[in-house]
Amino acid sequence: MGTGYVGLVTGLCLAELGHDVTCLDVVEEKVASINRGVNPLYEEGLDELLERHLNERFIASTDLSMAKDTDVTFICVGTPSREDGSLDLTYLKEAARELGEIIAKKEGHHLVVVKSTVMPGTTEDVVTPILENSSGRIVGEGLGVAMNPEFLREGTAVRDFMEPDRVVIGASDKRSREILGEIFGGFDCPVLEVGVSAAEMIKVASNAFLATKISFINEIGNLCKDMGIDVRDVVRGMGHDSRISPKFLRAGCGFGGSCFPKDVRGLAAESRRRGMEPIMLDALLKVNELQPERLVQLLESRMDVMGAGISVMGLAFKPGTDDIRESRAIPLVRLLLERGADVHCYDPKATEGFRRLFPQVTYHQSPEECVESSDAVVIVTEWPEFGDPGLYGDRLVIDGRGVVRTTNYDGICW
Repeated sequence: MGTGYVGLVTGLCLAELGHDVTCLDVVEEKVASINRGVNPLYEEGLDELLERHLNERFIASTDLSMAKDTDVTFICVGTPSREDGSLDLTYLKEAARELGEIIAKKEGHHLVVVKSTVMPGTTEDVVTPILENSSGRIVGEGLGVAMNPEFLREGTAVRDFMEPDRVVIGASDKRSREILGEIFGGFDCPVLEVGVSAAEMIKVASNAFLATKISFINEIGNLCKDMGIDVRDVVRGMGHDSRISPKFLRAGCGFGGSCFPKDVRGLAAESRRRGMEPIMLDALLKVNELQPERLVQLLESRMDVMGAGISVMGLAFKPGTDDIRESRAIPLVRLLLERGADVHCYDPKATEGFRRLFPQVTYHQSPEECVESSDAVVIVTEWPEFGDPGLYGDRLVIDGRGVVRTTNYDGICW
């Protein structure tokens, strides 16, 4: 249920593993596109999977009743952030209710697996009661409920699914654990069987820890910048310590995407709900919010931004995707517009989504055209094509990701 990044990647990868899969969604246009063989997502390897399995082991449908003819349903609907950071479970509750009504009409056992990101306790305290009430069954008697968190990175989601670091199974009963164990048993990685709430916490805690590493090295990088130290040299020295590792210690203008910001805010909100102050979680979010401002400060230290043409290179939150959710380009462009800059933008994949947020800026069809239209350049996303120093001539380059070095250059943490 759900054909976003998690649902569509999960469905096609399960088809690749030999299962017969139906991806269900309420958006007719998206389902029609998938069934025409047009992948709605920009994700490496997904087009090939769709071409290989469409109408063989894989179809998409808006007919939710088709779940009645399956053995397992993965719920992969969105759980967006509310204003206070807590997760909005509206889509999840509706999916559970509709699925329960479908299960009530079928014979035999049905396993429901939550893959949507939720706070610990959600599957047992929210999803399970809805399923039991709407299906007329109870867990362990014709109904199984489990939590199977996803650890997919946009841009490498197919590889992450097919070559996982670990598979986490939080199941309500032995039969559910066994079914999921069979589905994922072919992977050459640890398969961890834990409690349902522990499985939920593993997902959000993992993302919060990785976000912490990013904000930590960004704060160290800001200090290094002020002290005339290249933080990348520091990271090389730190990364050789096996207790630390160099992963996610790449300083820059901050993290974005659909997972890290949302999961950290969700954990912080849950902490407050329980009467605890999320000191570290709040701090890492604050560091992340301030990084785009540092890019603007660097720019203003070298030139007058008012009325100047400024190129923003990269709009997606990371390379390899067209996703602009929580992209650091969003606050950067907003700050530049507030300061009266003439903003020009380029991204190889994310322009259309960004245009809906900022229709007033100028968008270009090539990096060369974008650079030529401006007085200075700010690099926000580390697309490989931005790494050619010859692209920029003698223009000022403010590099938020460490992708290039030019003669007229400044980096955010180095």
